[in-house]
Amino acid sequence: MALELGMITVDCADPRGLAAFWTAALGVRVAADYGAFVMLERPASGGPTMGFQQVPEPRPGKNRVHTDFVASDREAEVRRLVGLGATELDRQTQPGLAWTVLSDPEGNEFCVAERDVG
Repeated sequence: MALELGMITVDCADPRGLAAFWTAALGVRVAADYGAFVMLERPASGGPTMGFQQVPEPRPGKNRVHTDFVASDREAEVRRLVGLGATELDRQTQPGLAWTVLSDPEGNEFCVAERDVG
């Protein structure tokens, strides 16, 4: 038996609003809209799909789990995501890896990384 990651579900106040940000960010469409739960298409490049689930409580603090994306041109991708409504929170560089921490319009943190950075 093999375990496969099928979907990342994000708790949020406005599933449709958050899905609008992520469809633009990932270049996918909404696959299913159940009102309180919205699921996106699986990206053409593979990997898990994303779902957005309405919950009554606000996010209590820093995410305990976050999503990491990799971009060939991190700077351009960060600018594009900020233009879509993300907020840049931090930048980090380690030997061979650099990443930018952002938050989506509801404050959920995610990273955009670039490999093989001097």
